[in-house]
Amino acid sequence: MEQEKQLEEMERYAYTIFREDATGHDFYHMKRVSKLGRKIAFKEGADPFLTEAIGWMHDIGDHKLFDRPADAIAEAQAFLRRIELEESTIREIFQVCKDISFSKGRIPETLEGKIIQDADRLDAIGAIGIGRTFAFGGAASRLIHWPNDPKQSSIQHFYDKLLKLKETLHTDTANQMAKKRHAFMESFLDQFFEEWDMPCDDIK
Repeated sequence: MEQEKQLEEMERYAYTIFREDATGHDFYHMKRVSKLGRKIAFKEGADPFLTEAIGWMHDIGDHKLFDRPADAIAEAQAFLRRIELEESTIREIFQVCKDISFSKGRIPETLEGKIIQDADRLDAIGAIGIGRTFAFGGAASRLIHWPNDPKQSSIQHFYDKLLKLKETLHTDTANQMAKKRHAFMESFLDQFFEEWDMPCDDIK
């Protein structure tokens, strides 16, 4: 099977797995990461096919999203064999997937893996990242903000993770893209706290 057809099949597979996700890890997150990864790959001299393929699979088996992560990975590997991906490519895809998560603190060894880690982190910041933060928080029954105990709130997530992501990117292309998105988050937080702290007598 030719590579473009394989990528189309991966996109359809991702749609079947993630189309009903309400945590911000939906099909369109997979699509943004995959297509942005491919774009960065062309600019950074990486393999665009392998980069996009990793993007479509990068959240398969995430313990936050799957009750049985090992089964989800095994099913995805079986699917990739059915569309005639080589075993070495399948192994590389899922090795990278193990290393992408921010919480694990790992860095993928390959340029393609680093690019998808960049693309995934770019999708976690900026306007889309803000929307995804509150989608995940709602799905996890987190409060938007709780000043007396902010640790379990969605706003705290910006300080625990999102505002740190710009400094973890690997490629020049991603670093340039991150500047605007990071600044937008900072502006959003300024406005959020201004509105949060507004005295009731200021409301006309």
